[in-house]
Amino acid sequence: MKLWTLTVPAGIALLLGAAPAMGAAPTASAQPQFASHIVNAPRIRAKSSAPTGSYGWSSSNWSGYAVTGSTYNSITGSWVVPTVSSPRGTEYSSCWIGIDGFNNSDLIQTGTEQDASSNGSTSYSAWWEILPAAETPISSMTIHPGDHMSASIVNNNNGTWTITLNDNTTGQSFTTTQAYSGPAQSAEWIMEAPTVGGRVATLAHYGQTTFDPGTVNGTNPGFTSSDGGVMIQHNKQVSTPSNPDSDTDGFNVAYGSTAPAAPQS
Repeated sequence: MKLWTLTVPAGIALLLGAAPAMGAAPTASAQPQFASHIVNAPRIRAKSSAPTGSYGWSSSNWSGYAVTGSTYNSITGSWVVPTVSSPRGTEYSSCWIGIDGFNNSDLIQTGTEQDASSNGSTSYSAWWEILPAAETPISSMTIHPGDHMSASIVNNNNGTWTITLNDNTTGQSFTTTQAYSGPAQSAEWIMEAPTVGGRVATLAHYGQTTFDPGTVNGTNPGFTSSDGGVMIQHNKQVSTPSNPDSDTDGFNVAYGSTAPAAPQS
């Protein structure tokens, strides 16, 4: 396990513990060609770059929004599974919500993964994970680009948490209750470049997607632009969130260095 320090503006110093997996294995139904590359692969967060513009943080593998400053006992989020492509090699992306992981090495999370190869093949899948265990694929769900997903992670106040992931487009749903003892110090809505084979993967070209709406502790998260972060790989900004929408519970995120417009509330 490695530790890294997130580069943030003054007043937001965060020591981040790297740990396995932020993303997931492909589902059994998809059987993509790159399944062996990412099943149970360690996913270690890498040292971040300096933030740009009004954003509060940056990273080589995360972009999106994260909130800190409280104890977080529940999170919800909704997103649209993006369509991915790759101009070279195999590239990876993952959309998820989670609690912890931003300022510690614990993390409970669930989401979808979207991977692409330069030969035109793609893979879409669903997963959940509690560090330090490896990610668990949700093989009962078949994920497609354009699917509208919603998820929740809730503390049951008895040492267990319930993870729920819904595909609102197809009607598929998954729920599991698991033990988790992390400090619950942050909550996140993230587009990620997963780590594959011990290295942060190149982010797949995912176009744009929307995270909206989200809640934390049962209420509006009240996003501000300083809660947002960009992804920088090889000195290039590759993923950029919008400003929060007008009711501060959602945002768009786009491939590249240009911030998209905020979603309509």
